[in-house]
Amino acid sequence: MVDDDATNLFEIIEDRTNINSTIITSQLPVSEWYNYLNNNTVADAILDRIVHSSHRVILEGESMRKVNALSKNLEY
Repeated sequence: MVDDDATNLFEIIEDRTNINSTIITSQLPVSEWYNYLNNNTVADAILDRIVHSSHRVILEGESMRKVNALSKNLEY
């Protein structure tokens, strides 16, 4: 992600903090956000605003697409 994208994401999060609910979905663990955002300062600011008030749901197990494909004998 380029700096402008990371900054834009921060601005969206900043505008919504303490005003609106925000749902964020990611297959990227929080620990890898620093590398992905390529800007530790912006990553710190984003995580500071979302982590302390978040509800994390971590899904485990097989992908439902894979399970459904296997039950129909389809190649996954």
